Amino acid sequence: MNRFLNISFSLITYDAIIYLVVASLMLAFYQGAGRLDNYGIILHSVVAAIIIFGSRLMWNIYRQIWRYGGIQCYIRLLLADGIAMFLYLAVDKLLIVPSISAAKLIALCCTNTLCVLTIRMVYRYAYKCGGRNDKRGEVSRLLLQIFTRGKVVAEPTPESGKIKIAIVGAGSVGVSLAEELRENPSSKYAPMYFIDNKKNKVGRTIHGLEVKAEDSNDTLAEMREAGINLVVMAIPNMAAERRKELYNFYQNNGFKLKIYDYPTVQNAGNKRVLRSFEIEELLFRKAMNVLDDNTYNYYPNKVVMITGGGGSIGSELCRQIAAMSPKKLIILDVYENGAYDIQQELCIKYKQILNMVVEIVSITNKEGLEKVFVEHKPQIIIHAAAHKHVPLMERNCIEAVENNVFGTLNVVELCEQYNAERFMMVSTDKAVNPTNVMGATKRMCEMIVQSYSTFGKVKYSATRFGNVLGSAGSVIPLFKKQIASGGPITITDKRIIRYFMTIPEASQLVLQSGAMAQNGELFVLDMGEPVRILDLAENMIKLSGVDGIEIVETGLRPGEKLYEELLMDSADLSKTSNEKIFIEQDEAIPFEELNTKLDVLRRACTADDNAVREALHKVVSTYKTPDEVNGQID
Repeated sequence: MNRFLNISFSLITYDAIIYLVVASLMLAFYQGAGRLDNYGIILHSVVAAIIIFGSRLMWNIYRQIWRYGGIQCYIRLLLADGIAMFLYLAVDKLLIVPSISAAKLIALCCTNTLCVLTIRMVYRYAYKCGGRNDKRGEVSRLLLQIFTRGKVVAEPTPESGKIKIAIVGAGSVGVSLAEELRENPSSKYAPMYFIDNKKNKVGRTIHGLEVKAEDSNDTLAEMREAGINLVVMAIPNMAAERRKELYNFYQNNGFKLKIYDYPTVQNAGNKRVLRSFEIEELLFRKAMNVLDDNTYNYYPNKVVMITGGGGSIGSELCRQIAAMSPKKLIILDVYENGAYDIQQELCIKYKQILNMVVEIVSITNKEGLEKVFVEHKPQIIIHAAAHKHVPLMERNCIEAVENNVFGTLNVVELCEQYNAERFMMVSTDKAVNPTNVMGATKRMCEMIVQSYSTFGKVKYSATRFGNVLGSAGSVIPLFKKQIASGGPITITDKRIIRYFMTIPEASQLVLQSGAMAQNGELFVLDMGEPVRILDLAENMIKLSGVDGIEIVETGLRPGEKLYEELLMDSADLSKTSNEKIFIEQDEAIPFEELNTKLDVLRRACTADDNAVREALHKVVSTYKTPDEVNGQID
């Protein structure tokens, strides 16, 4: 019975009138060969009507809303009437009265179908154009009055208080966006033009919208004349360089920009949305997904412990590991708020499926750490716990060494003692030719890992990457806060350049490099071109739409250098199966030499910060002062 609920009886009435007219013309007035008597005319008319309307009801033709009908609605009507025609041909042979010719029968069905398709198209056109303030709009409104007896109001035109937009990309994605916006009465956007760089499209129209040339001053003038001030990019997989060109072109010409997020295989189920540029897109490079099948196959059914699991990188590592069905996930952190947040997030997402435990303990507390190893027996340890804030560590040198160096040593020694399979350390580009205490301590951690790889039972690796977008203490959140408070944006030096990556990229790199590690590798990522912090600040100001935000130079902070490096000064680099990941074959120091360096640091930690700083210069040969490095840059 549901098939016959919510059907349009008005449309059935119109179709019935059309059918009666067509049947009268084809059966009564146009006789030709095989004249029918009155009984035959009535019988054929009734039988054909039952078959045609029965088929349409079975195909739900009268439950469709034709004002929004797409091509699939018309195809369904054609199929329903096509089936009805073949049924009528078959039934015609069984009628007691004289049959009619196949040509007349087919003509009856086809003419009827053509007429009902026509009124539906006219109705949809009238609904679309009824809001226009011209002759076409007047005629359309009159037709709507006839079709709906005044019940349906014409669709508002783009001039009816909507935001006028131009859509960059006249492909399937851009056309889909235009259709969706035009057919949604509640949409606040009205597409006016398509913009494309393909010559075979420029100058033509799609759904009544003209395709304009990309990067054209004439196009800009027409857009301004039409009252367009928003440009929407709807091109999938646009090259980073091209996206940057378009962004700068329209931004510099006074247009606001948005991106059309559309459902794909990767984000199926997500809503379509017009949104502003994200932080990652300010860098104009494509985010990399570095995970492969070997990585996904390595972590399932393993007991994985993540130190610093409540931090920016650590929490993303937890998310990635949780999705790989580990035997147990151990989140270890000294800061309970961060650990609690990621625990609750994963509990909500995975409920009882994920075996997860949170341990609140500092990596400097070896006894507390040992209890965790004894109870959970972790097989894979991902070491993300560290003090990372450069200026703060310059003022707290002892804490930096105690936590970063000796905390790492505690974890490594317990991995050996309790037969862990693999230890992966999260490192940083600041460990390369360090100019600050934090970078020097991380370089010392790399030396610990590499030295233990020469004699230990555990497989060791370390992974270096650059600055992480959106992590706690990073420049992006700071710029956002400064813009929100009206400025100014503060940067230490307008010449500063940095390598950037997203938190998921950094986490995936750690996981893949750890899975592919044989022992002792120092992995680095090809992060592409570095970014000028000044450019990043200027783009964020433009993106915010806030006027009058100043950029103020405050001077380099203690330990800060103008640029970061990802690789040590070595020619011995080798590729991996992932073209974005490289291995630096840095020679590991002997265990005896490592112990000597550690003893120097232990003694310094009993003194003061100056003694620790001097000790770091002794044990990390590449550790230089900022003046030594920055003085080499013009």
